[in-house]
Amino acid sequence: MPSAFGQALLDQYRGERETPLHQRDGEASKVHPVEDFYFGEFPDEPAADWVTTWLDGPLLDLGAGAGRDSLHFQDRFETVALDVDPALVTLMDERGVTDVRRGDMFALPERFARDRFRSVLCVGTQLGLSKSMQGLRSLLDDLAAVTTADGTVVVDGYDPTDEGAPDMLGFRADPTPGLAFRVVTYEYDGTVDPTLLFRLVSPDRLREAAAKTVWRVADVRRPHDAYYYRTALEKA
Repeated sequence: MPSAFGQALLDQYRGERETPLHQRDGEASKVHPVEDFYFGEFPDEPAADWVTTWLDGPLLDLGAGAGRDSLHFQDRFETVALDVDPALVTLMDERGVTDVRRGDMFALPERFARDRFRSVLCVGTQLGLSKSMQGLRSLLDDLAAVTTADGTVVVDGYDPTDEGAPDMLGFRADPTPGLAFRVVTYEYDGTVDPTLLFRLVSPDRLREAAAKTVWRVADVRRPHDAYYYRTALEKA
C-alpha cells in the first residue's frame, strides 16, 4: 500500500497534488517540502562533487525516493534503485529510472548476490531506521555482504550532539552520549502514515558501530555547517 509520503510525491510528479504533505509530531506540524527538495537537479556544488568521488558502479541507491540521484548516476554506470514504497517505485519508473525495484533495505543479502555492487548510496537519513546500535551494525554487515572487497558507502544522518539538533521536529533526547531518537509522521490528503522511529547517531557513534564491522569511516562532511552530516565508508 502506498504511503502518504510516497503518494504525495507521485501526485506532485503527475501534477495532481492539491494539498500539502505535512510532517507531524503530536499537535506540532510543518509542511514538508516536495517540489524543489525531491525534483530538482542533482546539485552542481562541492558537497555533491564530494559524494560523487566516493561512488562507482555498479551502484545501489537505497531508499531512492523520487529517483533524483539514480537518474543522475545511471548515465555514468549501472545503477539499481531500491525503495519499499510502491508509489515511489511507480514514480521512479515513470521518471525514467532504468532499473528500479521494490524491496526492503534491511533484507539486502536475501535480494542481491554477494559482491553485487561496487558502491552504495544511502541518503535521506534512512540509516536511522536501523533503530539501535546493534541494528546499525547489522545493516553495515548486510552492506558489506552485497559490496565488493573495495566497496564504498555514502550515508547521511543527523548529529544529536549539535546544538541545533533539539530544534528539529520529532527530536527525542537520550541520556546516552552521541545518541538520540527522532519520530516522523507524514500526513497527506487524509492519510496518516505509521510513525517512523529513527535512531540518531553522532559521527563518533557511527565510527564505533563501523569498528565492529569490516567498514571504517573514511571522511565526514557537514555541507550545511549544522547537525546534518554525510559520511563516506570504505572497507578496512
